Amino acid sequence: MKSIVLDRFGGPDVLALRDGPALVPAAGQALVRVAAAGVNFADTLMRRDAYVVTPPLPIVLGSEAAGVVTAVGDGVDAGWVGRRVAAPLFASGVHFGGYAEALVIDARFLVALPDAIDDATAVALQAQGLSARHLVIQADPRGKSVLVTAAAGGVGSLLIQLARLAGAATVVAAASSAAKLDLARSLGADAVVDYSKPGWDDAVLAATGGTGPDVVYDSVGGDVTKRCLEILAPCGRALLYGALNPAEFTLSGTDLVRMVFKNQWLGGFALVPLLDPEAVRTGLAALFDAVARGDLTVLAGGTFPFSRAGEAHAALESRRTVGKVVLVPDAG
Repeated sequence: MKSIVLDRFGGPDVLALRDGPALVPAAGQALVRVAAAGVNFADTLMRRDAYVVTPPLPIVLGSEAAGVVTAVGDGVDAGWVGRRVAAPLFASGVHFGGYAEALVIDARFLVALPDAIDDATAVALQAQGLSARHLVIQADPRGKSVLVTAAAGGVGSLLIQLARLAGAATVVAAASSAAKLDLARSLGADAVVDYSKPGWDDAVLAATGGTGPDVVYDSVGGDVTKRCLEILAPCGRALLYGALNPAEFTLSGTDLVRMVFKNQWLGGFALVPLLDPEAVRTGLAALFDAVARGDLTVLAGGTFPFSRAGEAHAALESRRTVGKVVLVPDAG
């Protein structure tokens, strides 16, 4: 079995495709032949040892995949064998093992894939789709003005659409290039702003009638987060998520006083603590249905064979991609 092994920290070139022993599912597990594996920004941070925790080496990165069940361990329904499934390793608390031709997963977290959902789409709707769905649940946008940063990314592009489906009055999308802004507008954003240019926060205020956004979903961090909080509407809610670097952001006493007297709320968002097998099944089923109905568009950010995993990481780190970056086994 081939897998992409990380045995030292460094740049994208440290990812190596190697042969390894075949996997055997233990009791309660399923063995899945991987058809597509998702690449997340957190994977690039782990590769550089810049994540919140240092992964043990050697290790196979990747926390989400889609494929076909080929075997099951004791106590697992044999009816899973031969079925196409989503394999959200992260939901079971396992954040490694996805960049491989096969993986084992707690069978309670398997989700059957409808025929209308291809493998790449199934991968995109796991960590990123479930994050977008639960962000909307955590900070309800119904009837409110919403600001989505990193709006052309995997989560951001879905947030634009899910906020609109949930009844947001105004959706403002913020990104860092004209092409990404055009994309955000095509997904349903009412207004777009380029946060790489001075005065972008004033543009958000203008787009929200001068009051600022009622809800902010932010994954950029640094000065962008600080500006988001400064323009947040009275009684507004800001949710921070993703692989933010806390060292790049400070909240002063003045900021806190302003938030207190404006009745504003600042919260963090982490997906995994919100998930159990039922939440995963329900959430993915809702997302799959939305795609099948044509209500939700999943953006493809590029597909790379396992042998070019380093290129996939480099593309994601360069911020050139939009949507979901996916790895697939090499042909033959």
